[in-house]
This record gives sequence, C-alpha cells and structure tokens, in this order.
Amino acid sequence: MTEHPTSCDRPSTGADPTDPREALLRTPVPPGPSGSALPAQGCAGQTPPDAGAGSPGTSEHSQPGAEQAAGADGHRPRPGSEGVPVQPDGARSATGVRSGDLPSACAAASGEAAAGAMDSGDLAPGDTAPGDTGPGEAASDGGRQAGPVRPASGVPADTGGRHGGTLGPDRRTGQPTAPGQPTPMRRDGDRLRFVGAATRRIARGMDLDEIVMGLCRATVPTFADAILVYLREPLPVGDERPTGPLVLRLRRTDRIPAERDTEGGFAPAAQPEPSELETVGAELCEVRPGSALAEVLRGVRPVFTDTPSACAALPELLGEERDFALPEGRRAILAPLRGRRRVIGAALFLRGPERVAFEADDLLVAAQLATHSALGIDKAVLYGREAYIADELQRTMLPENLPRCTGVRLASRYLPAAETARVGGDWYDAIPLPGSRVALVVGDVMGHSMTSAAIMGQLRTTAQTLAGLDLPPQEVLHHLDEQAQRLGTDRMATCLYAVYDPVAHRITVANAGHPPPVLLHLGGEAEVLRVPAGAPIGVGGVDFEAVELDAPAGATLLLYTDGLVESRLRDVWTGIEQLRERLAATAQLTGPDHPPPLEALCDEVLDMLGPGDRDDDIALLAARFDGIAPSDVSYWFLDPEDAAPGKARRLARRALARWGMEDLTDAVELLVSEVVTNAVRYASKPVTLRLLRTDVLRCEVGDDVPQLPRLRQARATDEGGRGLYLVNRLARRWGATRLSTGKVVWFELNRG
Repeated sequence: MTEHPTSCDRPSTGADPTDPREALLRTPVPPGPSGSALPAQGCAGQTPPDAGAGSPGTSEHSQPGAEQAAGADGHRPRPGSEGVPVQPDGARSATGVRSGDLPSACAAASGEAAAGAMDSGDLAPGDTAPGDTGPGEAASDGGRQAGPVRPASGVPADTGGRHGGTLGPDRRTGQPTAPGQPTPMRRDGDRLRFVGAATRRIARGMDLDEIVMGLCRATVPTFADAILVYLREPLPVGDERPTGPLVLRLRRTDRIPAERDTEGGFAPAAQPEPSELETVGAELCEVRPGSALAEVLRGVRPVFTDTPSACAALPELLGEERDFALPEGRRAILAPLRGRRRVIGAALFLRGPERVAFEADDLLVAAQLATHSALGIDKAVLYGREAYIADELQRTMLPENLPRCTGVRLASRYLPAAETARVGGDWYDAIPLPGSRVALVVGDVMGHSMTSAAIMGQLRTTAQTLAGLDLPPQEVLHHLDEQAQRLGTDRMATCLYAVYDPVAHRITVANAGHPPPVLLHLGGEAEVLRVPAGAPIGVGGVDFEAVELDAPAGATLLLYTDGLVESRLRDVWTGIEQLRERLAATAQLTGPDHPPPLEALCDEVLDMLGPGDRDDDIALLAARFDGIAPSDVSYWFLDPEDAAPGKARRLARRALARWGMEDLTDAVELLVSEVVTNAVRYASKPVTLRLLRTDVLRCEVGDDVPQLPRLRQARATDEGGRGLYLVNRLARRWGATRLSTGKVVWFELNRG
C-alpha cells in the first residue's frame, strides 16, 4: 500500500520497492480503465497533481488496490474528516468525489489554517480563508488544466440534492451562498474559533485598560462594526458592597474607521456612514432602580435591542437628551457585564445597515465575550488594588527623603524586580549620628514578596533604633542578627553598615554577607573596598568584624544590593567588575578635578542593566564625601567646675571672631553658657565643647551622664529650668543623643 501524504504542501513518496518489508505490503494493481482509479484530490488553494504524472491508471494521491478493497462500485469507504458528516454512497460532490474520499490531512490543514487566521483576528464567522479557491475556479500546473478544487471549508460543495443548489445565506451580505462557498456548518465552526481567539486575547490583559481594549479589538470588525463598553463608576473591589447609586461611565468605544482598506480583509463591503455609529453614546449614565435598563442589567443575558425591554433601556444608557442613530433590526446587542458578585457594566455591539443582522447564535457569542470580559475586569481591579497596596507598602518601608547631613551629599534609587513583583526585601537608609556623623545602611532580605517587605521594615526599624544608640557597626549587625532570629528560623538577610565621620575623614564598615561597596576617587579611579564578607543576618552565632578606611574629600561611596550586579547572565563578581569599570568611565567624562553629579551617576549605574538583568529588586545609595576642613572645627575639653561656663563663653567668642561670625556672638555665648552649665552640674568627667562651621554653625556639648535633658515649662517661682527653653527659642534646631559613654546635646544656628 502507498503511504498517505501527511501534508497538503509536499506529499510523501510511496513504499520503497527495494525494501523487503514494504514488498509484503504492496498489492499489485490490476490493469483497468483509467476511470476506475480515484481522481486526484487537491487541498484548498492547491493544484491537484496531473492524472498522467504517475503510472497509467493511477495518480499520486490514489491508492493501489483500491478497486479490490472498494467493491463493485469502485468506492472504498473511509472515515470522514472531523466535524464533517459522512455522506451516503450515492451522494457525491460537485467534483465527482465522495466526501469520505478526501484525505483527512488536507481537511485538518484547512481547519488549522482557518483557526490560525481566526486567532489573529482576521477571519470573520462565515468567511473563507485566504487562498481558498472560489467556485468555478481551477488551478494550473505547468499549463495543464486541473479538475475542480474542493473548498477549504471541509464540506463538499453540493449543487443539488438535499441543498437544492444553495447552501444558506452569507452571514455578512444575507445573500444566498453560491455552490462551493462555506456552509452554515462552517459558520458555526467559525463562531467557535472566533470565541476562542477573542477570549484568549481578552485573557492576555493584566490591567483594566488592556482587558477592555482586548474586547474592543477582538470584536471590531470581526463580530461587530462598533462597540461601546460601559463600566461602573467606581468599580467595586472584591467583596466590598458598593454604596450610592449605580452609575455607568463610557470606558471605551471602538468602530471601523471610514478609511479602512477592505481589500483582502473581512470588514463590511460597504462601510457605515460615520454619523450612524459615531454619534452613539453618552459619557455618564445613572441607572435608576426599577428602570428598563436596570431590569436588562439584572437579567444578565444579552438581548437584541429590538425587544421592548432593551428598546426602552437604550435611551437611558445612551442619553435621552441627545439624538442617537442605531441601525434598524437585529443589528445591536446589549450585553450586561457581570463579575463574580454583581453587574459591573454593559457592552453594546453594533452593526451597520449594510451588514447582515445578528443571528440568534450571536447572542451566545456576545454572552461568552461579556462573561470573560467581566471576570477579567474583576480580577484586574483586584490586581490593581493589590498593586496599590504593594506600592504603598514599599514606599512607606523606604525613606521618603534622604536627610541633609553635614559633610556628605546623598542620592538613592530603588527599582522593583518586575511589574508583577512591586515589593521586595531591599532597603537603604541614611541616619544622622552625633558629632555630624552619618550611618549608611543597605540591606537585602531574601525574596521579593509581601513577607520579605514586612521583614525588611522590621529590620530597618531595628537598625534605626540601634544607630540612635551610637553603637559600633559590628554591634549593630550583631543585634540585627538576634532580631532576625527572633522573627523566624528562615529569616535571612544581608546588610552593610557604614559610619562616616566628616571631621576625621574616615569611614567604618561592617558587612554581613553583602556585596562590597565601591569607592570612586576624585581622580576617576574606582576601587572595590576590601571588607570582611561576614555571614548573613539570621544565621546566628557569628561574630562580625569592622574595618576603618580613609574617606577622602570628593570621593563617592556606592552601596548597592546584589540585584544590580548579579543575574542569570552573569555572576556577582563579573557584575562588580562591570560596575567598577562603568564608574571609572563615567568619572572620565567630567575630568579628574570634578566628580560627576550624584543623580546623573546613579542613572548611569542603572543604565548598565541589560534586558535580562532584572531578576531581583535593586537598592542603590550613593554618598559624596565633602568632609569638614580642620580649619572649620574647634574642639575643647572643660573640667566640670563652676568656672567652666565662663571659659566656654570666651572660647566660643574667639572662634567666632576667627571665622568672621561676630554677629552670632551674643546668641552663641548665651546658649553655650546654658548647655555647659547643665553638663557640669551632673558630670564627673571632663566636658567636651565643639564648634563646627559648615552651611550652619553647630555647637556640641558632651558629658558622661546618660540621662537626656527634657524640655519643660518652668514655673514663675523656679530658679532654674529655663536653659533648654532658651535653646528651643533661639536655635534653628537642637537635640540630644545618647552615646555609649554618655550623651551629646547640640544646637544649630543659621549663619548670617
């Protein structure tokens, strides 16, 4: 026997005559008239092979031994194509070939081609796939005339018999279908393929606008000439019960443009006038209880607008005060959009007067479109609420604004892992410390979910509290490790904690399994700092080590999370080297004496990310070290005695005169005298006094007493208790910070 072709494009060859296994399967073909063999059968849009191309009495698609297997009438019954009923033996198609004799591979290929066209939104229900041979047409091969070609619909074209020469009206024009055109059974299949393609397009949408646009694009022009989509205003979220009246807002409308090119497409042959469909629809519609529109929406099922209930509901939906033009007959379908709990809107499908009216089966199509769209909108609203919560959570977990610290400038960036994962465990922080120092923190909790963000928020709060105690960096990481263990056994995180002192131009760094920072020097050299790696936070029982490094003025320290340097395409050390090279190249653009701007530098660093480099969220913190020059610092030790306040006033007056700030002398002497008096009253060790000249004048007084002073309202008979009141009224800012060795009380005054 000969192998059947597996493709309509390239039939496979027969059995190899030299193969002994195939010889057992071959059946000799007895000589007979050429008409006894099955005629050549071509696929849709292809030329059947010439009958004389093969051996006499056979064709390329015929089977040897067909006469013996078929019987007396020369016909061998075969199973019909899927979805096509097998015709009786006496019923033959117009081509002279029985419907059961067609190769199933050709019918399947025709169905796949039509399904593919419908999936792309090109085929309308009832149309013929591109490339199908029309009635009466014949393909040619090398100048030879071939027989008639079977239509691609998979149903034989019958010119008589039970169809009486016509096969039903065309769904677009309403005219009788000529022989060889698709049958009503084909139109039903087109409806199913259209619904499948449309629902897939609607399901691809993630947010509200994408789903509504998918409904409109899938509907126009394949199913309707225009569509109006109304949604509830505001849309209820989840199980919440809406309050107030039901108000529908026109969310989107779509129609066939007048200039659409219909050649080769499936738009109506005659486009409707713009005035027919463009003037339809009002922006807002309030659904009154008990009205016709409310009854239609409560019914859930789509209805034709020629019914009494829908006819009365349309003026309420489209606006009673304006003139609207709707095609007559069954050319409009009103479909309520019902979500999981309640009706959330309505869709109006319209067809122009030149197009055939909707059929009863089109109500089922509209119901499917409305159901899938409503459920998708419901889920999109829920997703939007979750995304809003995630954004708010992430925003509140990260610092809204970085503080303005003395001797350092700061910039930061945060990027989520993806649009579908807007929260993560990465964080950064800058915490002012006593002595004009600043703590720089970057951490990364494993994962990027709500749980990771919640753990990150707790660790960040703990780090801020520990920094306020002015603990060494390694002690801060030790307490963070203990806190992570209290949160759970699997709460793992990495963290890098650094303290910058602008007076000493030094930085102290402690690391807990985090990528090392990169220091960009003023001359353009980028250096990866060598800090002990340490173990991640949450492991427990691990000692952390801190190192002290130089922080020259004009240098930039870059702290980051592993999402910036690690991805599926590169390991972490390769990414760190690329980051170092990128920083050095950026610094060369501004010259050796001018460091690049911080904001532009952060943008340049993020530009190194490629399309496949966003596997994790990214936190970035850049610090430019300006420092405080030694000439702008005055520092003294005062013994805790009664003469200390007077000595402090004299020292402060001399420093202000040296800096040319005599206009602040009176205020500084008064405030210094009050703060030093409070310090020496309770101190047992020498008191420190320091003046810093930056953009403001800052004064710091330290002692060995840990109790912090509190501002209180002194009574009229009290002899004391007014010192901090004066500080609060005269100073720009003031505060008190507890240290491991005592406390520091400070205040700032604006420079004249």
